[in-house]
This record gives sequence, C-alpha cells and structure tokens, in this order.
Amino acid sequence: MTEGAEQDLEAIHDYIAEFDSVASAHHVLDQLLEVVESLAQLPERGSFPAELVALGIKEYRQAWFKPYRVIYRVIGNQVIIYLIADGRRNLQSLLARRLLGR
Repeated sequence: MTEGAEQDLEAIHDYIAEFDSVASAHHVLDQLLEVVESLAQLPERGSFPAELVALGIKEYRQAWFKPYRVIYRVIGNQVIIYLIADGRRNLQSLLARRLLGR
C-alpha cells in the first residue's frame, strides 16, 4: 500500500469518527482492509476505473466497499494499492494527480 493510500484510510477513519461514530469508523476501516487483503487472493477480479479507461489506461483496477473505491495495480505477483476514496466524489482529477502525476 502506498503512503497516499494509507493517508486515505486515516482520513476516511477520522471523518467517519468525527461525523458519525468511532465504532462506525472502525467498522469501515476493517471492511476496507478486508477488501485490500482479499486482493492478494483474486487480484484480477477488479474492474477497470471508467475515468482511466476513457484515457486509454488499463493498468489499474478497482474494488469496492461501497461507497469506497480501492484503486490498485497488479505488477507481477504484487498488488499495489494507490488510492482509497469515496466513490461518490468526482475522482477524475484525484486519479490524474495520484496515479498519473498530472
């Protein structure tokens, strides 16, 4: 998991803890970590993010714990998590900054 993805998890946890409850924040964090861990078993199961496919990019995949998207890439036998974000947001600019350095 990249540093950016770890920061995403922290921010999601902190936001839920502040605006809902600490218990809900822990639950969402646990579920997101389960999604991340499950990718080690079936990394190819994720779909391609539409925002990247529109740019002709098909190296990245996504898995969900709704509404959160886990954006990752499979390189050899390694799964690298790049981004974890609320899928209700417009992610095009965030994906471009984080994954493409734009």
